[in-house]
Amino acid sequence: MTEDAVDRIVEQWHRELPELELESMATFGRIHRVSQNLSARLAATFAEHGIGRTEFDVLASLRRSGEPFVLSPKQISASLMLSSGGLTGRLDKLERAGLIERLPDPDDRRGLKVRMTDAGRTAIEGAVRAALEVQREALAVLNQKECEELGALLRKLHAGFEDQPLG
Repeated sequence: MTEDAVDRIVEQWHRELPELELESMATFGRIHRVSQNLSARLAATFAEHGIGRTEFDVLASLRRSGEPFVLSPKQISASLMLSSGGLTGRLDKLERAGLIERLPDPDDRRGLKVRMTDAGRTAIEGAVRAALEVQREALAVLNQKECEELGALLRKLHAGFEDQPLG
């Protein structure tokens, strides 16, 4: 393997503080850089479908819920681990774009339901297909066995963070 930017950073730290064990820095440095690169690629992909990352997450929650693609704001917030305040702005933006609509909850006069429109369904289905292609391209440097091993190792690592809130 050829040296990468993380190797150069780790070498600089090793030179300055040779007593430090830097393997974790190298691992998480690469995870971070891969994540940042993929996030940028996905943001560009979502933009081609008229949505941003945060809108993608809301629409994906609605689409995964199945027909009739209706959830309460509380259900969406729980799915995305967001506060209701954090969700309101996203819903406002999606509603202005015609990708969702807010409807009265027939079971609770004080409540609302969020329904994905046909335009929202078109946007999310196109965006998720395009995002999967970006992800497949990113993983193309690995063979099938390596992909499976990476998936298993990341699942194990992720389990240590599973119940912790993001951010």
